[in-house]
Amino acid sequence: MASLLTHINNAVSRARTGAQDISARSRGFVEENIHGIKLVDVSFRFIGAADLPKMDIVGSADPYFVAKLDRKISYVSTVLPNTRTPVWNETWNVKNVPTTAVLQVEVMDKDEGSVHDDYIGKFTTTVSPGTKKVEIISTLTKSVKGTFWLEVISVPSAHLTERRYTFDGPIRFTRHFSPTIGLLTKINDERLYSTWKLHLKGVPLFFRDEFQHWNTDYRAAQMIFGIGPASLAVRSTIRSGHRMLYARSTRNDSGVIQAREDVYNLLRGWKDTAEHRMKPAVYTYIIAAGDDTFRFSETGAAFFVDFASKHALHANCAETVRYSGEFHARPAGGWQRFSDETPDDQVEWELVIDNNSGTYSPDAMLLPDLKALLEYNFPGFNIYALDRQDPALEESREACRAYALKYRGVRQNELQPHIEEGEETLQHRAAVTAPDHKHPDEQPSPSEILEAEFSNMVRSRK
Repeated sequence: MASLLTHINNAVSRARTGAQDISARSRGFVEENIHGIKLVDVSFRFIGAADLPKMDIVGSADPYFVAKLDRKISYVSTVLPNTRTPVWNETWNVKNVPTTAVLQVEVMDKDEGSVHDDYIGKFTTTVSPGTKKVEIISTLTKSVKGTFWLEVISVPSAHLTERRYTFDGPIRFTRHFSPTIGLLTKINDERLYSTWKLHLKGVPLFFRDEFQHWNTDYRAAQMIFGIGPASLAVRSTIRSGHRMLYARSTRNDSGVIQAREDVYNLLRGWKDTAEHRMKPAVYTYIIAAGDDTFRFSETGAAFFVDFASKHALHANCAETVRYSGEFHARPAGGWQRFSDETPDDQVEWELVIDNNSGTYSPDAMLLPDLKALLEYNFPGFNIYALDRQDPALEESREACRAYALKYRGVRQNELQPHIEEGEETLQHRAAVTAPDHKHPDEQPSPSEILEAEFSNMVRSRK
């Protein structure tokens, strides 16, 4: 009965979401055709700011900003350390924006080590084209807290049938690295406690209204998303861990994907390692439902130890994602046919991506859409989207791991999350910082979680 009710609730939720989306589109159609509101494709160039207030006792300020268009879509800049005159020069392209849209920008100061950042001020402006100089106003004191420069370029929308407020690049990436998390392990490879986030463009064009709900038949997912104090405590710990992993920081690496080589660089080992080469590694990923970001880390990342779900950790316990699974890069023909003497720049690289996620169990029928989405974002990169039960996937994945062990000095225990004696897990650190909940002793133990994972693996191979 409980399972039946869960399925009914899920169906009702999806139906409600679909109805709301249809309603929103209908309102948009009426506004455009009856009220004559025009749509434009807008390119914002956030140039910089000046005369920001001193926010830190030591140093000046670590500013960043959050831009929102009609609260429908948002953009978060990089954090620039120790400056009151930041120069971002960052671009944000959005398609099908009403000419009546309002851009609101909040300027913040990153407060390292604090749960909340400091607020500097905000301003609003229209999407009318031109270079603009605007004052940053404090909402508390109504005083001027600096000046902001931006440039707006807009042209009539060419694809009126597409959704409003569609993100259209550039494809930014951020590597989140926390030394605090790194200190929890004795592993020297920073990649094993790093996370990446890429802002994909055009996600609604390929996945449309499709979202992948958490798998109600998967025991580990039931432990996370269920009702009751035990599940509440598990979710709280996972969300605390997510905040640590994806914390905005002055230490984050960032950049823009402009060519195929930029994707290669994300998947290579660090430049200070022996030979800066493509790393044979398997990655866990999700495409987030809220902001269409592609978030991933190495599947063997040490911080995954004792967490009920790798994918839920990346998704911040979201009940739905756009898609999820694992991926790995390989030379054309596979790692089993590759010679280590061949320079990376003489190799045609491929990306093999799948739907291997017990938590969200993505629909295999959408694999062609996933392939098309990644080809749209990473042109020139050969993409292979395979079902998790496809024997070709297992062969390719195991060849990748075997090559890492034999030729690249990767240890066997680095292929899966692990800790060594005396090390503290991220799960433990997250549990300490998570809000208190009643009956913490009711949380599932790591052994119960592993048992659920194993049971799902057995079912998937049948």
